[in-house]
Amino acid sequence: MFKTLSNKFDDIKNKFFSSGKISEKNIQEGIEEIEKALINADVNFRVVKGLVKRVKEKAIGEELIKSITPSQLFIKIVNDELVELMKTDEQGLEITKDFTIIMMVGLQGSGKTTTCGKLARYLIKKGHRPFLVGADTQRPAAIEQLKVLGKALGEEISQETGSEFEVPVYSEPQDPPPKICKDSISLAKENNCDVLILDTAGRLHIDDALMKELLSIRKKTKPDHVFFVMDSMTGQNAFDSAKAFDEQINIDGVVLTKLDSDAKGGAALSIKEVTGKSIKFIGVGEKLDALEEFHADRMASRILGMGDVVSLVKKAEEVMDEEKAEEMYQKMVDASFTMHDLLEQFQMIKKMGNLRDLMGMLPGGLGVQMQNADIDESIFSRIEAIIHSMTPQERETPDMINGSRKLRMSKGSGTKVQEVNQLLNQFREMRKMMQNMSKSGMFGNMMSGMGMGGGLGDLGNMMPGLGGGSKQRSRRKKKKRKKK
Repeated sequence: MFKTLSNKFDDIKNKFFSSGKISEKNIQEGIEEIEKALINADVNFRVVKGLVKRVKEKAIGEELIKSITPSQLFIKIVNDELVELMKTDEQGLEITKDFTIIMMVGLQGSGKTTTCGKLARYLIKKGHRPFLVGADTQRPAAIEQLKVLGKALGEEISQETGSEFEVPVYSEPQDPPPKICKDSISLAKENNCDVLILDTAGRLHIDDALMKELLSIRKKTKPDHVFFVMDSMTGQNAFDSAKAFDEQINIDGVVLTKLDSDAKGGAALSIKEVTGKSIKFIGVGEKLDALEEFHADRMASRILGMGDVVSLVKKAEEVMDEEKAEEMYQKMVDASFTMHDLLEQFQMIKKMGNLRDLMGMLPGGLGVQMQNADIDESIFSRIEAIIHSMTPQERETPDMINGSRKLRMSKGSGTKVQEVNQLLNQFREMRKMMQNMSKSGMFGNMMSGMGMGGGLGDLGNMMPGLGGGSKQRSRRKKKKRKKK
């Protein structure tokens, strides 16, 4: 995800701003490189021009040039503009009614049917009971695919909860799609479901017959939400499709699919500016759990190679208790984590989903390098072997590791000394980046809604809502005292 942009921004930071000294000349050179990087990543040309203009206006000035940490402030300006470009007032999907209808539209091949299954899982995890409707009679395989997804989802939830769970899937292929969707409303209510998800037909290209059918479904069902499902890899033509659907159907937002396979990421940066519609969800894999709420600040952080600690913690909460997840987050924010913590995180990450994208959530060179690699279990195994070959003291204080210790570790782990050096260097880089992000306020307002309010000294003052600092530590201490 965002491999092209992340690598380029990393190059720009190292080339122009690694010394910490800054001038109008290298600001201008950096901005020109950013412009090239965005265009090469298939970001809409008009969007690029507007973004670089705003960055230049804010970056070239006495305040920046005389700043104590000018390079960090420059990157923060870029980060803030990326957030502004993509941000939305609403994130994900909030169900506020007793019965909600969601209509999914899009071109054929965009991943619409799979997204319906993923959305159903997302809603179940939030305590809802979805009812899936197969209204794509033009493609009978889509109806069968939806039934398979519904069955797989029911089995997954049943296994997790220990009680039988069914995700109803309805379709009558002999009926016209508008009738199928209209009839499904009463059936969903009879099945005590509170969310109806309509999987409508797509085409390879927009045509009058498709729009007429979709308009009829809209009129008969009066959906609360209409989401356009867009393949992030289809390029600039996808924006024209989104605008055409909006003009005729009136869409509420976009679900951007296949973002895990999109190395460029131009669609994510362009779509709101070009279409006026916000991204609600992103698809980051083929599995049913590979649907994430879209957060502009987290995406900007990934693009700039700073990782996405918040999303990593959110995923961690699914495989570990809340206190442990919070502790992991706090150590990363404070840059106080050790090799032992890193080992625990790797072991946890292996349980959490797509390894490439999860590694991209880690800040610094380690995350970028492993995201770019063809990740397999052997990479984790080698890292784990190296850390296991360390003494407890070496894990706590990696800076004490000298040449003879590295040689012992390489022999004990069956790896090369170069691999030991690489791990140690990337670990230090990660920790240093976290320290810089905390000092300069680079995290942004990413912790809202996670129950981690509070401040982290200057970071909390600069970027309110980040949280997880002294208040959290105080609460943990109180909990420990109560246990004693």
